[in-house]
Amino acid sequence: MLIGQYRHSLDGKNRLFIPARLRQNVRKFIITSGLEGCLFVYTPENWRKITERLKTLPLTKADARKFLRTFLSGANECPVDDQGRILIPKTLCSYANIRKEVIVVGVLDRVEIWSKSNWERYQKEAEKQFVEVAEKLVDLGI
Repeated sequence: MLIGQYRHSLDGKNRLFIPARLRQNVRKFIITSGLEGCLFVYTPENWRKITERLKTLPLTKADARKFLRTFLSGANECPVDDQGRILIPKTLCSYANIRKEVIVVGVLDRVEIWSKSNWERYQKEAEKQFVEVAEKLVDLGI
């Protein structure tokens, strides 16, 4: 299970240190465009599970095609180097407004990478709605 929040900085080559707790002996990650302005990072095993579910989306639906194109066209395999770093492609840095400082967040089966500014903006909004969302989840039996 991937949990926690970590502050890190990209180096001059767009490499990011992934905390050992989140790496869990994984030597490669798949990074793609996430939601709310972040990047989603998956282990190969979890990526396989996601893509198997994506294969069931109806290609006759325009929204499904749009989502698949955006989500998959941004995907990159990123090996972990000996120092525990991954290289984040410039296109993904641009998508997520990542320049230097980032927040790395464990979210159960994936890691999210946020620019510091996007994360702070997101947190302010999420905190306002936390109780309301929690109540809705209870109503769903979670």
